Amino acid sequence: MKKLKISISYPPLESPKGVPLLSQNRQFQWFSDPTYIYPMIPASAATLLKENGYEVFWDDAIAEELSYHEWLKRLEKENPDIIAFETKTPVIKRHWEIINGIKNSKFKIQNSKFILMGDHATALPEESLLNSKVDYVLAGGDYDFMLLSIANKLAGTAELEGGVYYRDGKSVENSGKYDPSKHALDDLPQIDRRLTKWELYANKNGNFKYTPGSYVMNARDCWWGKCSFCSWTTMFPGEKCRTRSAQKALDEIGELVNLGVKEIMEDSGTLPIGKWLEDFCEGMIEKGYSEKVKISCNMRLNAIRDFKIYKLMKKAGFRMILFGLESANQNTLDKINKNLKVEEIEPALKMCKAAGLEPHITVMAGYPWEKKEDVENTLCFVKKLFKKGYVDSLQATLVIPYPGTPLYKYCRENNLLLTEDYARFDQREPVMKTEMSPDELKKMIGKLYRSFVTPKFLAKKITGIKNWQDIKHISRAGKKVLGHLTDFS
Repeated sequence: MKKLKISISYPPLESPKGVPLLSQNRQFQWFSDPTYIYPMIPASAATLLKENGYEVFWDDAIAEELSYHEWLKRLEKENPDIIAFETKTPVIKRHWEIINGIKNSKFKIQNSKFILMGDHATALPEESLLNSKVDYVLAGGDYDFMLLSIANKLAGTAELEGGVYYRDGKSVENSGKYDPSKHALDDLPQIDRRLTKWELYANKNGNFKYTPGSYVMNARDCWWGKCSFCSWTTMFPGEKCRTRSAQKALDEIGELVNLGVKEIMEDSGTLPIGKWLEDFCEGMIEKGYSEKVKISCNMRLNAIRDFKIYKLMKKAGFRMILFGLESANQNTLDKINKNLKVEEIEPALKMCKAAGLEPHITVMAGYPWEKKEDVENTLCFVKKLFKKGYVDSLQATLVIPYPGTPLYKYCRENNLLLTEDYARFDQREPVMKTEMSPDELKKMIGKLYRSFVTPKFLAKKITGIKNWQDIKHISRAGKKVLGHLTDFS
């Protein structure tokens, strides 16, 4: 039997709204100013498949900025046996159309096995099989282990593991329950960055102050994992959070340093803490990596209560810490199961900033139970944080209730959805009923972005310039903010 070829593909999704932010992204958006994020788990899948003797083609036509015709022509030339798409709610129907179009064509790849993976596919696996000619749907986030299982099944060497949905005649079947606890992350090989064309994602990313940059992901995914709006809790339940060893994580940092990477985004839902974090930081210092590369990460606001840990992180090379603030209203924090008190927010940011780190906060508007004064309260709270100098940057978005999340279920049960047209779940407009009109909400997002662009803030940024990298970062960040203002105008 010939060696199977697997393509991990991101087909072009052309739209007047902009460029899709699809890979490695918990909240889908169209960006007027493109951002390309390195897709960690698909990259791990490509590496694992190659390590197991399969031929792998990395095919990100979005990051390569190919037209649909160029992409299709290239894929036809490669003629893979398996083609896997990562998908999300706003573009799931686009992916169905692409698969159906190819399956109904005379292209060689009409005979390829198509696979859909992602949080939407995990939440509603049968839906894609009933609405398209896709062959398999992964109902879980461990794409690497699961794609290998399908490849082995098609190669005739193993049975399918749990979490795979497929068509058997006219009925939809599955291979049993997805169980991520069976997958040890330390069993995975270090990602082959060259195979997965890491340079495509090294520069056009607002998270990076220093370039080239890249991503790592040492946990799947968040040890809290219960926030009701988070789409990735569908794929990675918090109670089953898994972490790679600190040594494995350090080995990967070493490989990235050797590639010339200057900044790394650690994109676990929340960075592992406790002994893992201390061991990792000490290893960064001992190996000298802290002098060669900067690290940013996601962190819960109440995760670290000891100032010494933030100081250790700073010494270890950490730069930006991304915190999910989401709202300054306790009722909202409780409803979204954030496990956070409003009074914990300011002291946490103050402590992080005092350690020399750069706090970044995410805020959302459009919760169905919030009134205008609630959103104004969050806006005032954010302004205060910037005025006190406790926050360096901000991301503001509309709340979207993705299928599979508790928030989506809440909206369905309480008749709060304005639409069930998936294409409109793209953060360009609210899809939940609120007291505020869609235009008012979009203006509020704009106000959140403008809240920190004050003369004092700009003066502080300018006086803080120390080198050419700082100038480039401020320029990129300014361009991103203008892009976000355009996206929500």
